[in-house]
Amino acid sequence: MTRTPEDTRDDDDQRVSGRESATRRRVLARSVSASIGVVGAAGSTTAGETDRAPGADAATADREDDSVTDPPLEPMTDLPLFDAHTHVIPEETLDRPPLSGDELVEWMDDVGVDRAVVLALDSPESYPVQAPSWWVLEEVEAHPDRLVPFCTVDPRTLVYGDEPVENLIERYVERGARGFGELKAGLPIDDSRLETLYERCAEYDLPILFHTDEKAMMDEVGLPRLEDVLASYPSVDFLAHAHAWWAHISADVSWEDRGQYPDGPIEPGGRVSELLGAYDNIYGDISGFSGWNALTRDEEYAQEFLEEHSEQLVFGTDYLYPGQEISHFELFDRFDLDRDAWADLRYRNLEGVLR
Repeated sequence: MTRTPEDTRDDDDQRVSGRESATRRRVLARSVSASIGVVGAAGSTTAGETDRAPGADAATADREDDSVTDPPLEPMTDLPLFDAHTHVIPEETLDRPPLSGDELVEWMDDVGVDRAVVLALDSPESYPVQAPSWWVLEEVEAHPDRLVPFCTVDPRTLVYGDEPVENLIERYVERGARGFGELKAGLPIDDSRLETLYERCAEYDLPILFHTDEKAMMDEVGLPRLEDVLASYPSVDFLAHAHAWWAHISADVSWEDRGQYPDGPIEPGGRVSELLGAYDNIYGDISGFSGWNALTRDEEYAQEFLEEHSEQLVFGTDYLYPGQEISHFELFDRFDLDRDAWADLRYRNLEGVLR
């Protein structure tokens, strides 16, 4: 997309507005959770984690002995768990069995996931077997309290013009779609056809979960195209997933890393931290092996990363087929975050995005 000096000035104003609105969304999400609680898997209500005992704040303020140590961290296993990245799959592929909405909920019950976003797969690059939006919406109908459907439209559908694409998105939203994704099309992330979809998502207030690697939603080393998109669409929340995003947790990224799982110590100054710090409309989806690898290849760095960016990370698994092994639940034991940070990562950030 071609940028003019006037565009840049407008973007600067929009970025400030975007930061303010995103921050306000997080505050609202926390306020709502604290006041009404969150409905868990069995339909019970868990009290908001920000509740305090009467007089607790006053007692803290009145402490005169600075040597008094803080109490141990509260356990967080009672906090709700909202998975930002799951799928349902209509038929066998890659020697993996299909996965229905009912089976997904059974798995959630087994592992302790309260709610889950279910992503559509409409592009040929997304998976050998597509899971079209209309079918995903049908699969989740029986579990409205547990499953949150997203929809997608392949941007190359625009060969038929803007109107059919807008009609599709409108119908999906009317049927309950709460977001757009998994966006995994074989195009540069700033392709003009994708810009049309970004505009529609801004119109319908849909967050976008995208997959970026060497084959889909492509970018250069340093993610300059992604940054241009974030600056150009400040009212759209983007959830970043996969190889090319998480490779950039480290400053030493190669061209090949966009489709691989780099190992070894992380070099501080990576673009992931920079973008999370500069833009309030970008979130890191920790699902898949790419997210797991980024957080476990250098756990000392990851501890600081999680502490610094807990307000812009969302828990996810990328669960695709029955029997799939998911390691992400171990992260709650590997890292030492306070209860507030875990609440952000486990459910509050995602709730704020879905607003």
